[in-house]
Amino acid sequence: MKWNWQQTDWPQFTYDSKALEPLERDFLLRSGEFIGAFKHVGEEDKNALKIELISDEALKTSQIEGEILDRDSVQSSLRQQFGLSEEDKPVPLAERGIAEMMVDLYTTFDARLTHETLFTWHKMLLAADKSLGTVGRYRTHAEPMQVVSGRFDKRTVYFKAPPSASMQNEMDAFVQWFNATAPQSNSPLQPLMRAGIAHLYFVSIHPFEDGNGRIGRAIAEKSLAQNLGQPSLIALAYTIERARKAYYDALERNNKRTEITDWLTYFGKTILEAQATTVRRVDFYVAKSKFYEKHGGAFNERQKKAVARMFKEGIDGFKGGLSRENYIVVTHTSQATATRDLQDLVEKGALIKTGELRHTRYFLNLPEQAA
Repeated sequence: MKWNWQQTDWPQFTYDSKALEPLERDFLLRSGEFIGAFKHVGEEDKNALKIELISDEALKTSQIEGEILDRDSVQSSLRQQFGLSEEDKPVPLAERGIAEMMVDLYTTFDARLTHETLFTWHKMLLAADKSLGTVGRYRTHAEPMQVVSGRFDKRTVYFKAPPSASMQNEMDAFVQWFNATAPQSNSPLQPLMRAGIAHLYFVSIHPFEDGNGRIGRAIAEKSLAQNLGQPSLIALAYTIERARKAYYDALERNNKRTEITDWLTYFGKTILEAQATTVRRVDFYVAKSKFYEKHGGAFNERQKKAVARMFKEGIDGFKGGLSRENYIVVTHTSQATATRDLQDLVEKGALIKTGELRHTRYFLNLPEQAA
């Protein structure tokens, strides 16, 4: 079996640009929607929303690779690095490392990509991993770099990357291509095409011992930000993680050839979905702010805790709505008190009640979300 990097025309990717034109138009349109939605957020809330969106990307890009990080630690590190907090409490290396990479991506999105950029990201990302022999440099080991799964005695090889001996040449070509296709360069590419090729191209080289997926997604976000002329804050990893199998299936379908219309279509649609999700989350945050402005200190401590827990679920909310039993678990109260509290929240207009008896469910009353 030949992989894409073994094809005679590697790394000259081909694709049907006409098939991608509608996606490119939608991307620019939705970019305008996000900018418009973000304008309705106050300056203080913009900082809080920025922390929310970036921390979710940090958590989700890690979760795609099976690494579960602590949200509070990631957000604490982000606030420190953005100068939004004076606290200097220690943060675990893994959480601090991914936060540092995401902040660097956000603040230097318009800078040219260099080997040093990638080495710095890798050192940040793998700061907590003491098992790797090479950190902050391209891999050098003689063994084949393979993406595999399954039992040790029944491994399935999904991809085999170029040998380590060719890493410098491969990455020289990649970095040169990325910078040459930037918006103000000699050979600019459309946003979705460039981001999609950049991600597939990079993970096909697989230049590091570990962290290639996370860095590859960061490169795609850097590409999008450069084409937009501002940090994208797009929920790319958030969206990929929700359909992780489709992501890996698309990579597997497209790692044996250099004709990648299928990959670019998949990745373009994923980016559009990520944009729509980001706009919904901005709308949700605006609605949350207005909700608390309206209801202020009208809740008792139990109600405050339950409402905060509902908001923590984000745009998806509690699956099927909040039940009385959920309320009891969250607030550690009795059935009778839970019933009174929930009815009071409905009468105050904070919650909407649906169903009857054991099918009764409660939802946040956010009319602007539905608008």
